[in-house]
Amino acid sequence: MKKKDVNELFVTCINDHKEDFYRLAFSYVKNQEDALDIVQESIKKALISIETIQKSGSIKSWFYTIVVRTSIDFLRKQKKITLVDDQTIEYLSHGKKDSYNDIDLYNALDELSIQYKTVIILRFFEDLKLEEIAEIIDENINTVKTRLYRGLKLLRTIISEEELI
Repeated sequence: MKKKDVNELFVTCINDHKEDFYRLAFSYVKNQEDALDIVQESIKKALISIETIQKSGSIKSWFYTIVVRTSIDFLRKQKKITLVDDQTIEYLSHGKKDSYNDIDLYNALDELSIQYKTVIILRFFEDLKLEEIAEIIDENINTVKTRLYRGLKLLRTIISEEELI
């Protein structure tokens, strides 16, 4: 495939699915600016390695893969550095703890390991088929099914434990 054709298909894919890519990045970082940075960094990485595209039909899943990996890399870097501003410290030190427990799906998802979280997000939040997920995370479809099953089971356990507290 010609480089010009691939570039045009890539730009069209980005324009057609920009909200999906942003939503995927946001589901990892929960922050608008960071999600936009991830999408931007993903586009940069994609443009650098665009000649690796073999088929025009795989551009979307290829870019999903880049967004997922860039998001995971971002989270790994963020684990090492946690900055808190003075206002947050003051608020937390004088604040009163809530007396109720709020069951939040996103908080429960954050407790899962990244391999389970990725499969669940791609399947239920991005509404991708299992075959597409397997291609994005470069795993066998049976591995994807197992991770989805185990991830949902762990999610149910986390939520039911929160209900008991």
